[in-house]
Amino acid sequence: RGKVSESKLKKILDTTVEEYNNARVHAGESVGIISAESIGEPGTQMTLNTFHFAGVMEMNVTLGLPRIIEILDGRKNLQTPSMEIYLKQPYSKGKDIREFALALRETKLSDIALEFSISLVDSEIEVTLDKEKMKSINLTNSQIISSIGKQIKGFNIRDNKDSISLRMRSKEEALNEVYKAKEKIKDVHIKGVKGIGQVLPIKRGEEYIIITSGSNLADVLQLDDIDPYRTTTNNIDEIRDVLGIEAARQSIINEVFKVIENQGFNVDIRHIMLVADTMCVSGEVKGITRYGVVSEKASALARASFETPIKHIINAALIGEIDTLNSVVENVMLNQVVPIGTGTPDL
Repeated sequence: RGKVSESKLKKILDTTVEEYNNARVHAGESVGIISAESIGEPGTQMTLNTFHFAGVMEMNVTLGLPRIIEILDGRKNLQTPSMEIYLKQPYSKGKDIREFALALRETKLSDIALEFSISLVDSEIEVTLDKEKMKSINLTNSQIISSIGKQIKGFNIRDNKDSISLRMRSKEEALNEVYKAKEKIKDVHIKGVKGIGQVLPIKRGEEYIIITSGSNLADVLQLDDIDPYRTTTNNIDEIRDVLGIEAARQSIINEVFKVIENQGFNVDIRHIMLVADTMCVSGEVKGITRYGVVSEKASALARASFETPIKHIINAALIGEIDTLNSVVENVMLNQVVPIGTGTPDL
């Protein structure tokens, strides 16, 4: 203001409006096909790798095409679920961050036990504890005993300083029951956030964040020292459960964009937004598969053109379905003018 004359300002605004109108999609433009090609073309040149964090076992991140397929299929079980946890001060500055990260990691009984042995005479299971490991994560015997007691019933637990004995209360237990119990005890959750297998504090820009392998958004968001507004997971289904469908839609856009950018390609964000909208329009995250989005198409011929055609055609015949031929696929199959571009109006 004050630096531009009225006439110049009007000219600038007029040019902006003209630019905007030229950028808008024309009626009858087949946006779906353009989006599909714009995402699919760089997709063919993507790598198929996973990225491995040096020095940490089990810390892999799926990248490239496998990751895009995973997102667009709307899969619930990811190959490498992971979280980015942002912290409040003073942790974000790096103070005590290692201790904080280790406290997040899930500790099972098998992680702090040296060995599990079974005494056949009195059906006892003895767990020898690793005192060094317990010290490094501030665990005491009594904490371990109370955790086991809460999660596994029917045992008398005894503390022997360097080990813990569990004896079945019912006397007549068969041996294989004791073996079953031994396997079950290994997975008892002792400390940390369930599902988080590995943690890695890294510095990003000015602040420190924690990257995890494994994901549990609901539980992590309840911790006091994390920044709940930026902490995120790469599991879109989990985001939908915790934060709702709008957040899931945004997260699909972010995740796909992240992969494409990572590979050095340039895809207009609107193509990705169209895909995300298609997946989330029903209020659930539906993958672009024959069980997800495709199964909801109104046209029987369009469903049949995708996969398992005979099934769709038989089902449509059984209920006498009528196909109004509104879309592209059906008209191509029947050799008619497709309703896009100049085929949209009839003169």
